[in-house]
Amino acid sequence: MMRLISSAAVLSALLGVSALAQTKAAPPQKPPTAMADEATSPQEPPPFTTEEPGEENATLAPVLWITSVETLSSTHGPQLDVIRVRGLTSTDGWEGGQLIPITKGESLDGMLDLVFVAQPPSDTTTTTGFPTIEAVFTIEPGHPYKGVRVHSATNRVTVKSIPGYVEAPAPPDDCSKCVGKYFVGKGESLPSGATAENSVREESLPKMLHVIRASDGVGKIDTDPNRLTLVLGEDGRIVVAVWD
Repeated sequence: MMRLISSAAVLSALLGVSALAQTKAAPPQKPPTAMADEATSPQEPPPFTTEEPGEENATLAPVLWITSVETLSSTHGPQLDVIRVRGLTSTDGWEGGQLIPITKGESLDGMLDLVFVAQPPSDTTTTTGFPTIEAVFTIEPGHPYKGVRVHSATNRVTVKSIPGYVEAPAPPDDCSKCVGKYFVGKGESLPSGATAENSVREESLPKMLHVIRASDGVGKIDTDPNRLTLVLGEDGRIVVAVWD
């Protein structure tokens, strides 16, 4: 039976998986024991919760974007396979990056699916650029996986071999310079007075986007640290840009 090594307490969150993501190698934990269904692997996993001794429950959410995934094999026995993932968070203040497996036992296609999560900040945050974040996951010898798929809130990166390395395409616009520019929705033409330099197209922004136009209400009040909310003025310019 494969055993997964991790640096945090055992998590039982997504799809009933008991597994552990880590940033440093630690004593091995028991692995998942059933097969994950590829067709039902979530693209935007819900928040997770975990509790450490003496600490309050912490809410975890997928990080915004994965930039690269590297798989390594140790050169001295007993051989360990290591998954190193780099990514971006929507704002400053995310902590405790972890890789949580959503594959249980052997998978249909021989791939191990992981979700890159961290603890987001609790408050709404203005757009300031995408900070980097990193996590490591270690697998003991004898595991059945030939490669890994790592999921974030908005993309997925697959490495089909161990060892191997894959970089993701460039991330979306961080919108740190959006305020004051015209917003151009999908399929829309530039409004009068707008140019490529003083406008922002919806296609260039993160997928989870909430646009509040001059004639709109705010809709329901909820929170998502990976959702970018833009408030437009009467002339279609962006007056507020926040991650909420």
